[in-house]
Amino acid sequence: MSMRTGTQPEPISTAQRVTRRVGATARRGIDLILPPLCPSCTAPVADRGAVCGSCWSRLDLIEEPYCARLGIPFAYDLGAGALSAAAIADPPPYERARAVAVYDDVARDLILSLKFHDRGEVAKVLAPWMMRAGRALLADADLIVPVPLHRRRLWSRRFNQSAELAKELSRLNGIATAPMALTRIRATAQQVGLNASQRDANVRGAFAVTKAEALSLRGAAVVLIDDVITSGATIAACSRSLLRAGARQVDVLAFARVVERA
Repeated sequence: MSMRTGTQPEPISTAQRVTRRVGATARRGIDLILPPLCPSCTAPVADRGAVCGSCWSRLDLIEEPYCARLGIPFAYDLGAGALSAAAIADPPPYERARAVAVYDDVARDLILSLKFHDRGEVAKVLAPWMMRAGRALLADADLIVPVPLHRRRLWSRRFNQSAELAKELSRLNGIATAPMALTRIRATAQQVGLNASQRDANVRGAFAVTKAEALSLRGAAVVLIDDVITSGATIAACSRSLLRAGARQVDVLAFARVVERA
């Protein structure tokens, strides 16, 4: 798609392109010399991007039974379609949310490797797990849309981790992805350290559907992709924007979610 003023990072200069190419070439050279490492603990592994057996065994996978709406795990089975107290008290704008694992030490390290450490290959590892966790959502989907970064944050990080996950999911299952469907029209503070009401206020009015993608959303069943679900404020704000644009329904799929333990 063409670059659009206001929804994309500023143009990259020739010098910046050269610098990035040199950096990518250097990383490929290092990859040829150094053994592949686990993206969580950096232990040697057989394949680049693979997770070692120790980290895999410590990953707290979210399996049924869980809340049919929020995907929060239950301590015991409450029956098909059971809802959590949170889903009943404050129903979200999206239909269903699913995640692979509880956001703990291993899940955090995997996401940080993707998010900040230039480990784009980690998306290829996480996406198949997300396909398994979100198979019911993806079976109903017409379109995959990632949660966007503000252009300044995208400029500093160089890529959007949610968009990388969405791209891999699209490649694996053939569902079209619309990486530019949502734009973050207002820079927001980091959500870390904010309570639930502060998180809601922080992202309120921060997202909008781009005019170029509005038509593709009308009547579509959308799966919104994020790396981590924390309070749910960001995915709720994004879902409202997609629904206002005419999406038939919105489901949410993430790699990890924060779970409050009793």
